[in-house]
Amino acid sequence: MDVRRGTGDDQASRWNGPGGNAWVETQGLLDDVLRPFEELLIEAMPADPAGHVLDVGCGTGGTTVAVARRLGPAGHCAGVDISEPMITAARARAEREGAQVSFILADAQEHAFEPAAFDTVISRFGVMFFDDPVRAFANLRRATREGGALRFVAWRGPAENPFMTTAERAAAPLLPNLPVRRPDEPGQFAFADSGRVHRILAESGWSAIDIRPVDVACALPERELVRYFTRLGPVGQALPGVDERTRAKVVETVRAAFDGFVEGAEVRFTAGCWMVGARATSGSADSPAPSASTAP
Repeated sequence: MDVRRGTGDDQASRWNGPGGNAWVETQGLLDDVLRPFEELLIEAMPADPAGHVLDVGCGTGGTTVAVARRLGPAGHCAGVDISEPMITAARARAEREGAQVSFILADAQEHAFEPAAFDTVISRFGVMFFDDPVRAFANLRRATREGGALRFVAWRGPAENPFMTTAERAAAPLLPNLPVRRPDEPGQFAFADSGRVHRILAESGWSAIDIRPVDVACALPERELVRYFTRLGPVGQALPGVDERTRAKVVETVRAAFDGFVEGAEVRFTAGCWMVGARATSGSADSPAPSASTAP
């Protein structure tokens, strides 16, 4: 959940270093937390058992493998990600589960996909980190056959996702060098403004654009909460560089800040997201751009 602006090289460095390693180490936890979004994407996919699907920003491969199960032996799902640690974990997962999938270690913004190779392009929170999103989605459009579909889930704004910013808000007085979230820059909330998302897709050649808000109930075990915020997000990025006394104070302060989300043995929160759809159809009638932004 990177929040800082970065070039493609910066993103590669982060996701091939601490960011990617943290996701691999917490793979099981994140699979459970993010499974409702995996299910949303699968439900939104066109029903084509012989389809070829590309999963962008596939991470450790949970969604890629789930889509492959949905397609069955007649179809194929490929995952692409910039992170070598996550792609390695994804390949190991696919081997364990006997899934017929393939994985590409590459930046989807730049990779030379075979033209018109995919019937559907999907992503679960994997498209908000592009340095040049118009260029990236144009590249994905070229990789999609005429009439093919785009489906992805992205976060709405921080104000609609208080759980996601609780740790950094609580830790800020103790960690003064925490990165500042900036609208429209690569990171978790880069697609908070639905009007901007519409413009990006239209400029990159997609049509029949549909952007709908979805609110998704999520949960994780309370016993995993400290591991969650000390390994992931801005606080997780900052903690390795502080002394033990500061770390202990941050953990105590941040854990208390999450009390409002704790219900017994579970931590529960609502994720405010966009479900985005589009078509790779030349000359198709486009939907009007949203009239208002939801960015904070």
